[in-house]
This record gives sequence, structure tokens and C-alpha cells, in this order.
Amino acid sequence: MKLIINHSSMQPIYEQIVEQIKNKVMHGELKEDTMLPSVRTLAKELKVSALTVKKSYDVLEEEGFVNTVHGKGSFVAFANQGLLLEEKKKEVEADLEKAIRKGRSCGLTDSEIRTLFEIILED
Repeated sequence: MKLIINHSSMQPIYEQIVEQIKNKVMHGELKEDTMLPSVRTLAKELKVSALTVKKSYDVLEEEGFVNTVHGKGSFVAFANQGLLLEEKKKEVEADLEKAIRKGRSCGLTDSEIRTLFEIILED
């Protein structure tokens, strides 16, 4: 896996790493259970501190993009796009349910709500 870090960028390095790994995951460039290099190795390759790399992976792990293999100093990208898309779908469905409840509480009929969503979807 190749990551290109711009040291002169105003964007923090850990954010650059996070962004690149997320893009690789979303574009299917990282397959399930791909071993990412160890923190020390990757830090050396990117010419950054191991702490910077660790911070990046902490963010990625929090957001569900990687699983840490504890005790090995390395990480597994599970990159399960199906799982990520399923999570997104759940978020959208939850938002939709909230909007429908809100519409009903404002006195809209189901057909008016449906029309409203059709208009939104067309835009």
C-alpha cells in the first residue's frame, strides 16, 4: 500500500493518512483482511513519528475502517464495504423515519409526505 504524504501541506499529516486509507477502502483498493504495515515501518516509510501513524489508525478504527491487531503493532483493514454501506443505509432510514414522524406531527398526510420525499429525491 502506497501513501503519499505532503509535509508542506497545511492539513495535519494524520488527517492525510486517514483520508488516503478511507479513499482506498471506499474504492476497493484495500481488500478485506489486508495487513497494513506495522506502525514503526509505516512511520519510517512516511518519515513521520509512530505517534502520528498511531493517531491516524485510532481515528480509522473509531470510524470503523480498520481493526487493530493488538500486541503486533500492526493493523488489519477489514474494508468491508458492504458493512459500511449497510451502516449508511441505516442512517438514511433512521433520518427518513424521523422526517416522517416530524411531518405527521406537523399535520401532513402520508401522501403529502410521500410527495415531499419525491420532490426531494428528484432534486
